[in-house]
Amino acid sequence: MQAQRAAARRARAAMRVALSYYVANGISVALGLALISAGVHYFLGPVAGATASVGVLVAAPPDLAAPRRGKFYQMLPAPILSLPLFFAVQVLHARPLELGLLLVPATFLAFLAMAWGKRGIPIAIAVMFSMIFSMATPAQPDWRLAWVNTWHFGLGAALYIVWAVLANSVLNARYRVQFTADVLFALAALMRTQAKQFTAPGETDDVRKVGAPLLGQLLRDQAALADQLQAARDIVLESPRTPRRQQLAGMLMIALEMRDHLVATELDLEALIVHPGGEQVLREMRLIMEELAGETAALADALLLMRQPEPPLDRRPLLASIRMPQDEGPGADGRMGPTPALLARGMANRIGHLNDDVLRLTSLARGDSEPDLAVVRAGWKMFVSPTDWSLAPFFSVWRWDAPPLRHAIRATLAIATGYGIAVALPWGSHDYWILLTIVVVLRGSLSQTLERRNHRVAGTLLGCVLASALLSAHPTAITLLVCVTAAQAVAHGFAIRRYLITAVAATVLGLVQAHILNTGMAPTFALFERIADTLIGAGLAWAFCYVLPSWERNQLPALVARTLRAQARHAKLALGLGQLRATDDTPELAWRLARREAYDSLSALVQATQRSISEPRAVRPALAPLEYLQAHSYQLLAQLSAVKSMLVLRRDRLTPADIEGPLARTAERIEKSLTAALDEAALSPMSETVPVMPSAGGPISLPDPFESDVSPWLLRRLDFATRIALQLREDATRVLQSTPTSS
Repeated sequence: MQAQRAAARRARAAMRVALSYYVANGISVALGLALISAGVHYFLGPVAGATASVGVLVAAPPDLAAPRRGKFYQMLPAPILSLPLFFAVQVLHARPLELGLLLVPATFLAFLAMAWGKRGIPIAIAVMFSMIFSMATPAQPDWRLAWVNTWHFGLGAALYIVWAVLANSVLNARYRVQFTADVLFALAALMRTQAKQFTAPGETDDVRKVGAPLLGQLLRDQAALADQLQAARDIVLESPRTPRRQQLAGMLMIALEMRDHLVATELDLEALIVHPGGEQVLREMRLIMEELAGETAALADALLLMRQPEPPLDRRPLLASIRMPQDEGPGADGRMGPTPALLARGMANRIGHLNDDVLRLTSLARGDSEPDLAVVRAGWKMFVSPTDWSLAPFFSVWRWDAPPLRHAIRATLAIATGYGIAVALPWGSHDYWILLTIVVVLRGSLSQTLERRNHRVAGTLLGCVLASALLSAHPTAITLLVCVTAAQAVAHGFAIRRYLITAVAATVLGLVQAHILNTGMAPTFALFERIADTLIGAGLAWAFCYVLPSWERNQLPALVARTLRAQARHAKLALGLGQLRATDDTPELAWRLARREAYDSLSALVQATQRSISEPRAVRPALAPLEYLQAHSYQLLAQLSAVKSMLVLRRDRLTPADIEGPLARTAERIEKSLTAALDEAALSPMSETVPVMPSAGGPISLPDPFESDVSPWLLRRLDFATRIALQLREDATRVLQSTPTSS
């Protein structure tokens, strides 16, 4: 039975990969490569077809699933920058010294494109590929033949730009579905991780004692969801003018609310964990959350398979029936407060919001309800990333401590060293392979480079064996074209997901492409050449990570400051009185933007912390203060999310006169706490903090959250939010005090 379930899980995972947007994008790229190279081969001959395929390979890296708006300008820079470099390498191919003098400055300028972030990385890779693949072609005796080759290269690149724009437009509807499904999968994964916190009593009673693996997994899942949400926003929220687009956009907006409700489910969890009677209640809640996660994933599967999703089960009645024995004694900390029975009811109610969200999602997907078009249109205007190119990143990079500048310098030095070694090797005619390995392995951080290094070496070993076996069989030209097409589909599709698979496919692609360009070579000899070149290139990329390194601790002050600013602004807008009095949705939209920045800034901090783990111990930042800061940041978001849910979903059960003053005071206190100078003198003891609720230190009478006025619950959340903000400021100060920067 277990074996059958494991096989079913593997089959389901394989199905999700096969139907993913990155596989669809890889197939689109490969089909464009096959059609263009075959067409040029048919009309202009085999050499022209092979060279045109190089133009396609160079133009392809920026071709990722993207909005239709701006796709052409996303694709254009790579061929424009690559064309003159391809020609120059063709002309200088037989003159190693002059070629080296071209490679060094061109590499520096190419890697400066990474100043544009995720948009610039494919451009830098494409420009480097143009020079490296030009080195893979046979040397031309004069510049006229080099120009003919360059014309064929440019023809392939130009045709591919047209193909990429058209294919992206055709696949746009499918991409919207796939990105929505990916968000739901990420939400389901986070829900399952969150459910693991509902553990047996005594295992967890404070953020500082949460198991490191579970806390780390929660933070990583939150960061992954933030990245996936932004990628989905750009495509799903673009021009939602048709009913189907509006349906998917409405689902995405509900998913954004689910993240808030999911974060809020951990509130008061520690009080129930340590309570002797909490085990059964926590077990029931955990099972419900896992079931909700399963239904969310099942909805995503139905979207991918284009099936009508099954109607989900409403678990509100079951949640309302979850109760603990009444306990009027003091809480676990010895203070009087809400009883565990009431806390359990409140937690069940917050899980109920997740249940409602799953019901709304499925209702939208089934067509049983209509999306909120006002929210969808606002999301289209406010959340879609700009597609225009700006020169601002280029001008801002000229600082000695700027990571893109340092990475460009170290990449230039690595390429110069690799080229010198390649020329000196006995098989110098294949010098491009060392440079190719350096380009694909060397990354801006040590952790990413180490991962790429290991995957590149393992993938090259396997890819060389596969390519050698293929070429030893002396396949026909059609067979080689099919192999190149399949390898390109796999290599492009998995480049940002599973680089080991990409490394295997790219090795096969490179060797077969070189075989076509050189009209035959000894495959057995190539096997040992490529292994040696790969080891040399990977070793150089690893070594040059330590040249002008951009250690994560140098980025932490800016990341911590951004996180605190974002948290302060989010608190101010989440607690603002304008939303209670506004006649339009302007305050709501401003809060949504602030919420996005709060999650995005925290995601960037989490990712930097994860990358720092692979760095040398001497330069590694203190991880404990960073973990506390991240955990308290999510706790503050959880408290504010609970408050926001009450203000939006349960406004009819609030007493405005009781909450307006506390809301304003709490917003002011949190903003003051998080924007104060980060030094030890600025830290006021928490014991001196005046609580929002005058009775917070004494007996509190809280009503049943399912049945009564929830104003007392809101006031309690405000009090906790104020205290967590102070903790967050203390954490930030400790991070900066324990993390000295270095050049």
